[in-house]
Amino acid sequence: MRIANQVTVLAALAMAIFAVVPNAAAQGGPLRIVIDQGVIEPLPFAAPVFIAETPEAADMAAAVTGVVAADLSGTGLFREIAPDAFISRITSFDAPVAYPDWKAINAQALVTGAVSVGSDGRINVKFRLFDVFSDAQLGEGLQFGGAAQDWRRIAHKVADQVYSRITGESGYFDSRVVYVSESGPKNARLKRLAVMDYDGANVQYLTDSSTIVLAPRFSPSGDRVLFTSFETGFPRIKLLDIATVTSRPLAELSGNMTFAPRFSPDGGTVVFSLEQGGNTDIYAMQLGTGQTRQLTNAPSIETAPCYSPDGSQIVFESDRSGSQQLYVMPAEGGEPTRISFGEGRYGTPVWSPRGDLVAFTKQHAGRFHIGVMRTDGSEERLLTASFLDEGPTWAPNGRVIMFTRESAGATGGAQLYSVDISGRNLRAVPTEGAASDPDWSPLQP
Repeated sequence: MRIANQVTVLAALAMAIFAVVPNAAAQGGPLRIVIDQGVIEPLPFAAPVFIAETPEAADMAAAVTGVVAADLSGTGLFREIAPDAFISRITSFDAPVAYPDWKAINAQALVTGAVSVGSDGRINVKFRLFDVFSDAQLGEGLQFGGAAQDWRRIAHKVADQVYSRITGESGYFDSRVVYVSESGPKNARLKRLAVMDYDGANVQYLTDSSTIVLAPRFSPSGDRVLFTSFETGFPRIKLLDIATVTSRPLAELSGNMTFAPRFSPDGGTVVFSLEQGGNTDIYAMQLGTGQTRQLTNAPSIETAPCYSPDGSQIVFESDRSGSQQLYVMPAEGGEPTRISFGEGRYGTPVWSPRGDLVAFTKQHAGRFHIGVMRTDGSEERLLTASFLDEGPTWAPNGRVIMFTRESAGATGGAQLYSVDISGRNLRAVPTEGAASDPDWSPLQP
């Protein structure tokens, strides 16, 4: 495994399934996507270009509408109806909806909105969501405002609201992803940290490419990033502040290498691997005091730790059984319980934000997979298969997974992909060049 092998080399050197169930036309109930069984057909929706309520807002209105529609369509749960099929035209935000015209083109949801630009240059976006077959508006209209440069984020907030009202789940569009941006030939890659919107927009580079960086991990508040740096020639964990783009190493520890860090749910503790005397174990450090405690003590490689959402347990990978498998232990340490028992090797476990599943990388029969299982190891399901898939990270709502996929051959490169937890809707995530090691932020405040 690319990430797992990196971790192993470092150490050696020392269910919910999506369903679309529209409940309006035939059943007379409110529009709803129930996420509990297999998908049959995405829900068709219409999103006419939002009304420009000030002259300066015309281009902005079209752009905001495009992002909202792309967010919804990208989930695989919704299908946008092409504007050239529209019978009705939306000419005013407050105008009544001609429901028969939208029923005639089989639109089950209708999103309308308006955009204005104030004298101070700030924009305001308001929207309404309609259940076409019930002839009713879903919830109150909402509005979001902000600086003009934040228009994409405002559009994501609108899409999150639409998604939430129809599915009953929280959205994930107003979120970011930190990752490793890669350039250069495959055998001499240059790597630097970058952060972007979940859909690949608004890229910001956080480090230069002067040293190898690996496995960035967001803090629960989304304002800091942990990562592994080879700046000193050996892997060391660093903590980076996104606002100032400055970083510092964690408190110095006795041992050759520290790597594979993650934050605790409250952001006050970092759990990580430490190689010492040829053995690799898992440790935890209080960020405020630098106090460190050892959580595992075994003559094997223990790495890739990840807290449960409530902070009470840690899932990690270990070869203590003779092959790379997944284990769960109390957050304070103690006897671990093995949870992976299928054929092959398991690594890079990540606990779902919902607390119900663990995502992982699996290597078996010459193929790599991204999979999920219950936290007790039951109901294992493989979502992908390729030459090299690895390093899953969860969307904030626990319904989508992003990961690294690398193609074979000397010219093959790493790219980010996403897939929903049913194994459907596999999509490439657009990035500027090769990319790997993604980590999804929580929803932005």
